[in-house]
Amino acid sequence: MLTPKRKILLTSALPYANGPIHLGHLVEYIQTDIWSRFQKMRGHDCYYVCADDAHGTPIMLRAEKLGITPEALIEQVSAEHQRDFAAFAVDFDYYYSTHSDENRELAETIYTRLRDGGHITTRNVEQAYDPEKEMFLPDRFVKGECPRCHTPDQYGDNCEACGATYSPSELINPVSAVSGATPVTRSSEHYFFCLQHFSDMLRDWIKQGHVQEEMANKLSEWLDNELREWDISRDAPYFGFEIPDAPGKYFYVWLDAPIGYMASFKKLCAKKGLDFDEFWGADAKTELYHFIGKDIVYFHALFWPAMLEGAGFRKPSGIFTHGFLTVNGEKMSKSRGTFIKASTYLNHLNPEYLRYYFAAKLGNNVQDLDLNFDDFSSRVNSDLVGKVVNIASRCAGFINKRFDGVLSTEISEPDLLAELVAAGDHIAASYENRDYNRAMREIMALADRANQYIDHKQPWVVAKEKGKDAELHQICSMGINLFRLLITYLKPVLPITTEKAEAFLNVQPINWDARTQPLSGHRINPFKPLMTRIDPKAIEAIIDAERDALGVRPEGSALRVPGKMSEAESEKKIEKKVAKKTEKPEATDTDIISFDDFAKVDLRIALIAKAEHVEGADKLLQLTLDLGEMGTRNVFAGIKSAYQPEDLEGKLTVYVANLAPRKMRFGISEGMVLAAGPGGEDLWILEPHAGAQPGMKVK
Repeated sequence: MLTPKRKILLTSALPYANGPIHLGHLVEYIQTDIWSRFQKMRGHDCYYVCADDAHGTPIMLRAEKLGITPEALIEQVSAEHQRDFAAFAVDFDYYYSTHSDENRELAETIYTRLRDGGHITTRNVEQAYDPEKEMFLPDRFVKGECPRCHTPDQYGDNCEACGATYSPSELINPVSAVSGATPVTRSSEHYFFCLQHFSDMLRDWIKQGHVQEEMANKLSEWLDNELREWDISRDAPYFGFEIPDAPGKYFYVWLDAPIGYMASFKKLCAKKGLDFDEFWGADAKTELYHFIGKDIVYFHALFWPAMLEGAGFRKPSGIFTHGFLTVNGEKMSKSRGTFIKASTYLNHLNPEYLRYYFAAKLGNNVQDLDLNFDDFSSRVNSDLVGKVVNIASRCAGFINKRFDGVLSTEISEPDLLAELVAAGDHIAASYENRDYNRAMREIMALADRANQYIDHKQPWVVAKEKGKDAELHQICSMGINLFRLLITYLKPVLPITTEKAEAFLNVQPINWDARTQPLSGHRINPFKPLMTRIDPKAIEAIIDAERDALGVRPEGSALRVPGKMSEAESEKKIEKKVAKKTEKPEATDTDIISFDDFAKVDLRIALIAKAEHVEGADKLLQLTLDLGEMGTRNVFAGIKSAYQPEDLEGKLTVYVANLAPRKMRFGISEGMVLAAGPGGEDLWILEPHAGAQPGMKVK
């Protein structure tokens, strides 16, 4: 059934034109690209635009250091960014630069409208000034000893050692990071945007559901305190746009950066004949969504909608925020080789492996996403190669060799096919809600069903038996149709592999609704391998390449390459074996308890009668459990990262009934539900068989 056509404009935060794209950046662009591709598969008019953030002091100084103009630098970096994005199949409808005529015109329009509306004010500001370079210094360009913990070589706005925040004037022995000179304090007139004029509007806008719940709570905290005026000007020398009525004053980079969304789309409008006002006018009915990281929420969910409101433009329909990328549970590190550039990854691994892994980890929350290389290799090898691609490779050979490449005209298992087709509605809902991890779980569960069918039918055995050609034909044709459905559901995530699969299946580009029509009596092409397993040596090569680029070879690392044991780990393993032979077993990470202790745990079947979000809690859901004759219990469970409340209501689970009640900030928790998994979105409550009844004792 065709859904009504929507008009959607998507953006990702603009990468800064001062360095390469790394894997942390790619979380956002892959997340946005998947949503864009899904919407286009559904037949909607969806446009995805982005641009390089090309202004500011760092770019000006780097260009000077390289002996080139800022324009030459941003052009060079833009080419590198677009090359890497294209290699990872991030498909922008238009990619531009904030250093453009369109952006200058729009920035000036928004500024003059804000000024004429009484939302711009001026006052003198004292700042650090470099007497040698004759320029005012941003806080990050002043370094010195922390006034709190006395750690040397700290930035002028905060200490990385103790976390203290302060002004550059408080630093001990401050120096300019540009020239090494001792900064002096000078006064200069600055221009400010009166953000506080829009406090009431912002409160209402946030309450209307335009941001995720976690972000709404954080924004409300900021709004509960009085909003301050925002400094939108910088003094020359500065690479950016000069403020129209203020010679020698330039727009701060964060003023014209988000306007770059509008400028990029305006350029696309000129190229495709689209109506700019239909998407950006004050009364626009189209959809506008920004995908961003949690570190820039303040700019996007407070400054940006206030600027748009004050200048007479529409506000975003939604701002979708994601967390940071960690590697093996830690921040990305150059010395460990885990601060990985996109280009380094591309030299060794298929980009769609990362697209799939990110999709398998991304939910619609703001939790950090961890790239664990053991898990990465396991998921790709098991899910993509072992499950999905394996189906096509197991069936295609028989179709081509025994049946001239033509599929059977009969669908031998219509119920199974209908089951996979119907699942498309649930998968679509997960994509729409940006619950990619749930969509991937559902798709892989279907892949398991398809492989179970093939394992049960054993076409390789049937092929050896006389008189069973028709049966073999139907089995393998069914397998190809199941593969087609799976690749349809994976197309937003694996566009490159899907294109190869479409060539193999001999079909036009797949859309979402085409899944309802099976391939019958259809000719396919010879099968070519679509993916290969990840070789642990490729991951090792990536890490080594990043370390070599810095000349770093640390003695130890938190990162362990799959399948490779370090010398220290090997020695530790030998020591453990020796200890096992000579000593009695002792409790280590887990305390050993007796069977009698364990028998005291009262496990009961519970029906989740109601599930709700807990206001102010990032990880908890509040569950009302029905225990039959035992009555109901209230439990706070830390499973919000893996479940939405609506997914839990009506499910049976296992409940620890004799755990002492625990007083929490949100109320009393009367027990515990059992769950398993490594954590995050990979967490599953225990579900007993359908015949179990609430209150039943688990033995």
